[in-house]
Amino acid sequence: MMINVSGEIIEAEEIVAFLKRQVQLKQTCTKILHQKIIQQAIQDHQLEISAEEIQAEADKIRHQMHLEQAEDTFAWLNDELITPEDWEAGIYEDLAAHKLANHLFSQAVTDLFNQNQHQFEQILLYEMILADEKLAWEIFYQIEEEELSFYQAAHLYDVDPERRIQCGYVGKVHRHDLKPNIATLVFQAIPGSVITPFASEQGYHIFLVEKFIQPELTNEIYQMLLDEMFQDWLAQELDYMLFNQTDDEKAQSEDQA
Repeated sequence: MMINVSGEIIEAEEIVAFLKRQVQLKQTCTKILHQKIIQQAIQDHQLEISAEEIQAEADKIRHQMHLEQAEDTFAWLNDELITPEDWEAGIYEDLAAHKLANHLFSQAVTDLFNQNQHQFEQILLYEMILADEKLAWEIFYQIEEEELSFYQAAHLYDVDPERRIQCGYVGKVHRHDLKPNIATLVFQAIPGSVITPFASEQGYHIFLVEKFIQPELTNEIYQMLLDEMFQDWLAQELDYMLFNQTDDEKAQSEDQA
């Protein structure tokens, strides 16, 4: 097999050698084996990818890439060294993986989320970090006495210039986004209250929890959990495939002996 790149011929052996040198051969082979597993599972579960689904996804990709005209699409495909058939096959594989993942784990994702909602709690968080402990306590007491607001203090004293501009605003934060000791501290706070200075290697933190946000199975969280489950399943299926292959090879060797 040869690939023509602007008149320069590259042999398949060169591609394999390059992947070896870049320590990417195993990763590439694993992806190929994963695709074989997915295709077999698609057949076993009698799932279908329609021509309409492939066309809709192709149109979506073309729109995202501003390939409005057919000639633009063909030029892009040619530049990427693939044919329209190659592209459609890739779209099919992506849709197949997505459909299979949802078929296998859609309910499991919902169940996992419902059973572990506390892990997906969010807060609207403000934070300032100060280099000096004495200053941190002075500012904390000034905020408590309403001599200045948290936002004013963060704008004036935070060690981080970007956070100063934001008056300490961090945004929506999941429990798993924080270190365990900080997560415990802020998720036990009363909304609207300022937390006493907390020391870390970064300095002295003063937190303000504006409000708690109830857990919600958003599309982002659903996809994250689905991807984790699906990748774990693929890894297990690959181990099973390779284990059985090894057993078959041993059996053949014994028969030949």
